[in-house]
Formats: sequence, C-alpha cells, structure tokens
Amino acid sequence: MFDESEKPKKTRILKKITKQRLKNIALYYLKRYETSVDNLRQVLRKRINDYAYQNKEFDKYEAYGWAEEILSDFQRYGYVNDERFAEIRIRDYINAGKSVRYIQGKLREKGVDSELVNAVLENQEYDEFETALKLARKKHIGPFRTDEEARYEYRQKDMGTLVRAGFSYDVVTKVLETQLDDET
Repeated sequence: MFDESEKPKKTRILKKITKQRLKNIALYYLKRYETSVDNLRQVLRKRINDYAYQNKEFDKYEAYGWAEEILSDFQRYGYVNDERFAEIRIRDYINAGKSVRYIQGKLREKGVDSELVNAVLENQEYDEFETALKLARKKHIGPFRTDEEARYEYRQKDMGTLVRAGFSYDVVTKVLETQLDDET
C-alpha cells in the first residue's frame, strides 16, 4: 500500500500577523519565561519572519515597527526588565556552580548589556573557589571522588572539566588539592 515515507509533509499554515497578535504572542511568552528585551525581540522577529516567508506580500518591516512599539510599551509597564532578568539568571547560575565567564557569555547571548551584567555581579556574593567546589561536588570530581587512586588517575580530566567550565587555573588547582573532612 502506502509507505509512510512517501506521504508529502503538510506545511502548517500560520495565522496572520497583526499588531494585536504580536502583542498576544509576547504576553504568552512572558507568562512562561522571564526574558530580556533583546531576547523577546528575537522571538517576535522569528514569528514575523516565519509568516513573511509563507506570505510574500506581507510587509515584515511594518511588523518590525509593531514589535518595537510593543517592546517599548512592555518596558514602560515593567513586564520586561533586563536588570531583573540579569539578577534572576545570575543568582540561578551561581547556585548551579557556574563561573563568571560562563555567566557573562550566557547573558550576552540573551542580549543583556555587559556593563549591566558586571554591575549586577558586583552586587552578588560570589566566591570563585566556593563556586568551583560546588561544581566539583555536583559532578563528583576532584576531592569528591570515592577513593584516592581514582582522584589521582582522573586529575587531568577533572582539571579539564573545571577549566572548560570557565574557572581560572589557580582556582582549579586549589580545588583539586583540597582535602575534605569526613563530615562533608
């Protein structure tokens, strides 16, 4: 009969993009995620571009203008705030044992200004050694390995893991040389 691979794929017909529809898309996104202004701009532009690809007569530049109006309104209402977004993300990343370099890179990807990121990072209590130790505990590497023989055998691998995570060489060696008490 019919083979599943022979069926033509149906392309999904997208709903028409209007200013109200863009606003609803943005509100629905904000209901689910805390985001930066630039990231929300990217989300809206992707939706506009997808619709414009299907409908060649659609003026996507007019829709870009609508998106900018919506973004400025949302900033004025306080729905989108880069500083709040940066504070939340930085706190989460620090609790997860991420390095400053990792945090700065991730927030740069989301379009948060690097000066704002540095200002928020200064206000946080951040100890690079403690954070690296937290990551080592989470990954069961370095001083958190089960026995001394495995700890020595995997030293280079553990060092690579911590350096790739964005920690400095000095902090990595300090973490790997740490001796834990039996209570920890």
